[in-house]
Amino acid sequence: MNIEQLPTITAQSPSSLIAFPFDESFPITCEAKGNPQPAFRWTKNGVEFDPFLDPRLMKEENSGTFVIPNKGNLTEYEGSYRCYASNKLGTAISKEIEFIVPSEPKFPKETLDPVVVEEGQPFILKCDPPKGIPPLQIYWMTINLQHIEQDERVSIGLNGDLYFSHAEEKDSRRDYCCYAAFTRIRTIVQKTPMSVVCVLVFTQCLPLSLLYSFTANAIPERRPSLLTPSGDRSEVLMVKEEDLKMECIAEGLPTPQVEWVKIGHQLPAKAKLENHGKLLIVPRVEQEDSGKYVCKAKNRLGEAVHYFTVRVDESPEWQFEPESQLSMIGSDVLIKCSASGIPQPTTTWSVNGVPLHESPAANRKAFDDTIVLHNAKASDSAVYQCEASNQHGSLLSNANIMIMSKTHLCYKSVTCIFTNWTFNHQLFSRSRDDSSESLEGPQFTVHDNGSLEIYNVEKGDAAQYTCMARNTEGFSAINAALYVKEYGSPRRTITPPLALLKMLFSPKCVKEKDTRFQLVPHPLVSNMIQLNISHFGLFSLSFSAELDVSLPFFLFFPIILKSVKLKWIPGDDHNSSTTEFIIQFEESQWEPGNWKELLHVPGSHNSALLKLNGHVDYRFRVLGVNDVGTSLPSEPTERYKTQPAAPDKNPENIKIEGHLPHEMDINWEPLLPIEHNGPGLEYKVSYRRQDLEEDWVEHMVKRHSFVVKNTPTFVPYEIKIQTRNHQGWGPEPKIVIGYSGEDVPSAAPEDVAVEVSNGSVVKVSWIRVHKDKVHGHLVGYRINFWRLRSLLNSKKSHGDKQTLTVPGDRNYSTVPGLMPFSEYSLIVMAFNGRGNGPGSHPLNFKTPEGGRIVHTVSLLWTPPLEPNGILTGYLLEYQLFNDTEEVGAMQMVDISNPDTTKWTLRDLEPVSKYMIYLRSCTTVGCGPVISQECTTALETSEYSKNPKIQLSVHRRGDHLNQWFSNGGLASIHGGISTQGWFIGLMCAIALLTLIVLIACFVNRNKGGKYSVKEKEDLHPDVESQGMNDDTFCEYSDNDEKPLKGSQRSLSREIKAGDSGDSLVDYGDEDAQFNEDGSFIGEYAGRKEKKMSTELKATGETPG
Repeated sequence: MNIEQLPTITAQSPSSLIAFPFDESFPITCEAKGNPQPAFRWTKNGVEFDPFLDPRLMKEENSGTFVIPNKGNLTEYEGSYRCYASNKLGTAISKEIEFIVPSEPKFPKETLDPVVVEEGQPFILKCDPPKGIPPLQIYWMTINLQHIEQDERVSIGLNGDLYFSHAEEKDSRRDYCCYAAFTRIRTIVQKTPMSVVCVLVFTQCLPLSLLYSFTANAIPERRPSLLTPSGDRSEVLMVKEEDLKMECIAEGLPTPQVEWVKIGHQLPAKAKLENHGKLLIVPRVEQEDSGKYVCKAKNRLGEAVHYFTVRVDESPEWQFEPESQLSMIGSDVLIKCSASGIPQPTTTWSVNGVPLHESPAANRKAFDDTIVLHNAKASDSAVYQCEASNQHGSLLSNANIMIMSKTHLCYKSVTCIFTNWTFNHQLFSRSRDDSSESLEGPQFTVHDNGSLEIYNVEKGDAAQYTCMARNTEGFSAINAALYVKEYGSPRRTITPPLALLKMLFSPKCVKEKDTRFQLVPHPLVSNMIQLNISHFGLFSLSFSAELDVSLPFFLFFPIILKSVKLKWIPGDDHNSSTTEFIIQFEESQWEPGNWKELLHVPGSHNSALLKLNGHVDYRFRVLGVNDVGTSLPSEPTERYKTQPAAPDKNPENIKIEGHLPHEMDINWEPLLPIEHNGPGLEYKVSYRRQDLEEDWVEHMVKRHSFVVKNTPTFVPYEIKIQTRNHQGWGPEPKIVIGYSGEDVPSAAPEDVAVEVSNGSVVKVSWIRVHKDKVHGHLVGYRINFWRLRSLLNSKKSHGDKQTLTVPGDRNYSTVPGLMPFSEYSLIVMAFNGRGNGPGSHPLNFKTPEGGRIVHTVSLLWTPPLEPNGILTGYLLEYQLFNDTEEVGAMQMVDISNPDTTKWTLRDLEPVSKYMIYLRSCTTVGCGPVISQECTTALETSEYSKNPKIQLSVHRRGDHLNQWFSNGGLASIHGGISTQGWFIGLMCAIALLTLIVLIACFVNRNKGGKYSVKEKEDLHPDVESQGMNDDTFCEYSDNDEKPLKGSQRSLSREIKAGDSGDSLVDYGDEDAQFNEDGSFIGEYAGRKEKKMSTELKATGETPG
C-alpha cells in the first residue's frame, strides 16, 4: 500500500558554519524524507541559488547537500542559505544557514611615538585588536615573550588595553607588545611594540638623556577616578545564559581598591571577582541577576563610583511548538504556535515556504498564535512553517498537516489504540469480507474508558471495527477502518470523529439534586481521591425516563481537579484519644522527597477536603497526634497529578524604590514554583501616575523586578502586578502606591536664627523646606558648624567641621559642645534618601565666656541576680589609663550601702581615659569584677542641664550603665595622648631607653670600671615625691568612708623617710669603696631613684 507523505527535513547544517582555513571542504547539508521523494532547491541571501549550475561544487544524488571545496575562492560563497524540500503534497524548509568566511586578522603597520608620562600619573596603552572569530584572548608581553606583571596597579581591561593606575619608574621600557590570540582559527597576531618613558616629577624639563640619573621626589596623593568605564553610569544588555562581565579600573594614589555592590540585593552567589577585584563575572545570567550594580574605587582620600544597570533579555523559546497532525476531512484543525522571549518574539506563518498572506485560503483564518482550518479539505494538506524571532535569535518549526478520509492507519508490530470512546456499556466487533466477528483473545483489550487496544498489530488485523453502545433508552454504534502498513513507525494514537455535545451543569442544578441527572465519575479517577462534586471532570451522563431522549450522549469536561477529598482509617490510639491528624504532602518536581504539612484536622474526623495547586504531582500521608506524641506517618498514597490551571494568587511584598532620579524600581516577592499552577508563568506590571488621569502602561516580564525609566522626580504612581501562565490570568491584583526616584533637595532652609544659651550651647531655628522642593521623603535636617576663632585671638582659622543631625520634620535644635568665648559659623540643610540639599547662608555667632570646668562620670548599675549571700555593698575602683605608658594609681571607693545603685566620680582629668571596675560584696568577700572604659572630653563650660551619654556593659548578675559629662559636649574628642605623632614619639623614646639599658647591662656583666664624680646628686623619682589631693582627683562624700587605695589612699600622707638620698638603698650597708671613689656593690634595693653620676664597678658584692 503506497501511503503519501509530506516532506520532512531530517538533517541540516548548523545555523552558523565557519570556513576555517585549515579545513579542506565545507558541506552544506540538507536531507529530507517524504512520499513522493522530495526535490530540493536553495536560496542564497533570499535569491534562488542552484548548486548544480556551479561545476566547482560537489553534489549528491537524491540529496540537497552540496560541498564547497577550499580552493581559495571561499568568499564567493559567503552568505545565508536556506533549503526547500518539496513534493506534490507540500514544501518543508530548513533554518537559515550562514556560511562565514573569516578574514585573516592583522594589526596595521604603524609607527608609534613613545608614551611619556610623569611619575605618579595614570596612563593607558591601547591594543585595538583586529576583528576576528571569537573567542579572543589578549596578552601583554615583552619582545622576549615575558608576561607584563599585573597587580592592583597594572591590569588588562576587557577591551584589551593595558591600564596603569599610576606610573612608576620601573614602567619605563621599550617593548610593550600586545598579542591577540584567535583560538578557533589558531592564529596569534602581534601589535607593534610600544615604548614608555616615565618622567620623574622634578626633572620633567631635563633632556631625556639625563632622565634616568635622578630619583623621584615625593609624589602628591590624589583621590580615585575611573579610567574605565567613562561617565557615572552604564547600561549592560545581556542574553540569558551568557556570562556577565563588568569592570571598573581606577587611577589614584595610593592605588584604589574596588568594591562591588548590588543595590537592594546581595551579589549573586555564583558571582566571582577577578583581576584583583576590578572585574565582576556572573556566569550564565538569569532574570534574577538583572538590576543595578555599583562599583566603588576607594583610597584614603575618597572614592569614585559607577552604576551599572543590567538587563537580561532572552532569545526565543517555544511555549507551543506547532505539531504535525493527521485530521479527517470536514474537521476543524487548529495549528498553534507560541514562543516566549525578551523582547517578545514576532511570529510569522508560511505555508509550503510561502508567506501566509501570499497564499490565501477561504477556510483558513490566522490569529496571533493560531491558524484555524475550518471544514478541512484534502487540498489543505500542506507543511505549515512558524518562525518566531527577536533581536537575539529565531526559531523555525515545520508542521505537517495531513487531511485524510475517515480511515485509520497503524504500523505492523506496534500497538494501535482507539481512544475517547466512552459509553456506559461497550461492545466491539470487527467486520471483514462482509462478515462480522466479535473480538476475543489476549490480543484485544477493552479498557474501562472505552478504548480498544490491539497488541502486536499484524497485517491481517486490517478491517472495519465497530464500537456499539447500548443502554435502556437505545443503541448507538461508531465505525472506524484500520489499515496496517508493512514498515515500522512510532506508536500513534488515533482519534475517531465523534460528535461531542458540550454541556455545562449549572450549580443550581447540582445543588438542588435534580433527579433527572446522574453524575458518574470517570473510571480513571482513583478510588483513594474522590471528586468534589462542584468541580468539572470527565463524566458520563444518564438521563431519566421522563426526558424525551432515546440515545446516550457523550460529555467531555476538562479535568481541573484542584480540590480532592482524602479519607483514611484511624489507627490504634493506645488509650489516649487522638486530638488531631496532620496531613502532609510531597511533590516530585521541585522538592522531591521533602514532606510538608498541608492541613491539620480535628481528631474526630477521618476525611478532609484538600485545596491543591495545579500542575503538581502529589502524594499524601497522614499522622495522628495525641497527648503522648505524634505517630509514625501512614503509607503514602499513589501519586495524583493535578491539571494545569490559571494562577490562584498575585505577587506579594511589592516594593517601589527610586535608587536614581527619573527611575522607579519595582520589586516583588515571586511566586513559589509550586504556586505557578502550570508552565509559562509571567507577571504583568501595570503602572500609571496617581495624580493624572492616564491609561495603564503594561509590560509582561518573567523576572520579579521591573524598572520604569524617564519618570518625573518623586511623583506618586499606582502599581499593580498580575500573574499569568499558559492557562490564563490570575485574580485581579490590588493597587499599591509608590514613588519614583528621589533627587537631592533643591532648596535650603530660610531665616536661620541662633539663640545663645550659654558658653557651650546655642539653639538654632529655621523655616522648613517646602515639600515640593524636597524631591523625596524628608529624612531630616543637618546643622554643620565650625569654630572660626577664639575671641582672645583676632586671627580667624576654619576649624574642623562638626555635624548635628536632626531627624524628622523639625525646625529647631540645640547645638551643644561649643567652646566658650569663641566665634562660630553654621549652615543648615535638608536631606532625603538621595543626599543633602544646598546649605543655607553661613550664619556667624559668638559664645560668651565660660564658668568653672567640671569633669565627671556618672555610674548606674543593677544589683546582682544571684548575690550568693547577703549583699553588704560594692567596691568601686577607677584608674587613669591613657594610650601611652601613663597609668595612674588605682583609686578605690568603698560603698557600704547595698541599696546604692548609682555613683558620680568628680574632678577627673580632661581628655583622659579611665578604667572603672565594680564588684558586689558579701560578708565572705567580693565577687567577680565588671569593667568599663570611658573617656573624658575637652574642657567646656558647665551649664544647668548637662546632656549625658549612656554606655552599658552587661555581665551575668550585674548591669552597669555609665554617663560621663563635661559640661555638655555630646561627642568624644581625643587629646594629645591619642594623637598618632605623639604615640610614635613616645614609642621611639621607649625603644631608645630600652637599648641603652641593655647596653649598660651587658657592659656591667663584663666587669668594666666606671668613673665616679666626686659629688653625686641623687634625685628622687617623681613617684617618691609628696602628692597633694588634686593630683588624684580626690572624691569625698559626707555619707561615705575615706577611700582606700590599692596603692595609696587619697588621704594618705607620704612619709619623709620614704624618699632618702642614701646609697644604702642601692646595696648592703657594708658596701666598700675603693681608693678611686668606686664602690663594690650590686643593686639590691628598689630602683626608685635616678643617679646623675657615672658609676664604675670594680667587682661584685657577695650576697
